[in-house]
Amino acid sequence: QVQLVESGGGLVQAGGSLRLSCAASGRTFSRYIMGWFRQAPGKEREFVAAISLSGGSTYYGDSVKGRFTISRDNAKNMVYLQMNSLKLEDTAVYYCAANRALSTEVAAYGYWGQGTQVTVSS
Repeated sequence: QVQLVESGGGLVQAGGSLRLSCAASGRTFSRYIMGWFRQAPGKEREFVAAISLSGGSTYYGDSVKGRFTISRDNAKNMVYLQMNSLKLEDTAVYYCAANRALSTEVAAYGYWGQGTQVTVSS
């Protein structure tokens, strides 16, 4: 099992940057694919990014490609989401998630954090 705790959310102006962090408990962190998802009010939860076990491969949703970067530090049991050039439509609750296999589907991920709010203002 793995427990996840996100941090780093907040209020930022459009065009600005934020870095989200996700701390994972447990000794098996390096065995999990890690992902970030987000959910805006009235919308379904959507895939943002995922990273392979070693961190050598990354995957992004179309709406964040070129602006967001996912990374992980297996020694620290941490995964990060660097968000640049933020847009109003990036406003959402961002969730960290863990899974044994790579997927962009919400239903595939068995472990979730509580989420952190990101609000982008004009």
